[in-house]
Amino acid sequence: LPFRVAEYTDFYAGRNHAFNVGALFRGPENALPPNWLHMPVGYNGRASSVVVSGTEFHRPWGQLKGAGFERPVFAPSRRFDFELELGAVVGLPSAAGRPVTVAEADAMIFGYVLLNDWSARDIQAWEAQPLGPFQAKATATTISPWIVMKDALEPFRVSTPPREAELLPYLHEDGPMLYDIALEVGLAPEGGAESVISRTNYREMYYSAAQLLAHHTTAGAPMRTGDLLGSGTISGATKDSRGSMLELSWGGREPVALDDGTARRFLLDGDRVTLRGAATGDGYTIGFGECAGRLLPALADPYAR
Repeated sequence: LPFRVAEYTDFYAGRNHAFNVGALFRGPENALPPNWLHMPVGYNGRASSVVVSGTEFHRPWGQLKGAGFERPVFAPSRRFDFELELGAVVGLPSAAGRPVTVAEADAMIFGYVLLNDWSARDIQAWEAQPLGPFQAKATATTISPWIVMKDALEPFRVSTPPREAELLPYLHEDGPMLYDIALEVGLAPEGGAESVISRTNYREMYYSAAQLLAHHTTAGAPMRTGDLLGSGTISGATKDSRGSMLELSWGGREPVALDDGTARRFLLDGDRVTLRGAATGDGYTIGFGECAGRLLPALADPYAR
């Protein structure tokens, strides 16, 4: 890993992704939760499951409950997914009991990494009520092998989008807080060539990393050097710019075609997913490297010793 991860928090800060997922499960009229336009929604993940690019891992087992079944079963996930995200790395800590402003939060961020928040959608669907994801997100979180310093991204700052509801003062920004970073997702079947299945941009996010960090401190929790904040899935407004297989295949109903003639609803054993990102200036490019991981078959018996 390029740094020791102190703690890890993942957010849900992209409007397109939040709307798509909400529309899939609740319909477009109820897609966004009532709180979503007022604050960044997040949950605390596990720092111990953060791994560096290139790490392979097994398809997870978990509790699943299929439609029409009265009881859940314990079985390998059948709907395993990726999520294209950017991770903010905290460089300067904050004091316990002292919330920070958005400007102070921005100054605390050391830099950024690509981040893949691997997700078992069927485990998530059964466990998420009422407290949100737990084991569905615990298998692995992959990050790219180096940190791009925030200072290097200064020429690429862009503003967050117009607000659909006025934010409370503590979330107000003094200037541009997002970045123009082009992103893509490649999927390579085992032994096969890679297909690029999504292209998008970090500027699509509704909340900036500085807003996520500022909100994280409002109840007094101290931030530590090495804390990692996931942006949430970065999806654009078009189908080919969606940042997860859940969205690309629209819940598995619309298979995603690969260049070799095969298709995916969700990830298959042996699939390798690679995230890439770069900010391009006049005659130069700042690259994030690759954020890659490969899904291995589920263990035959996870409790065998």
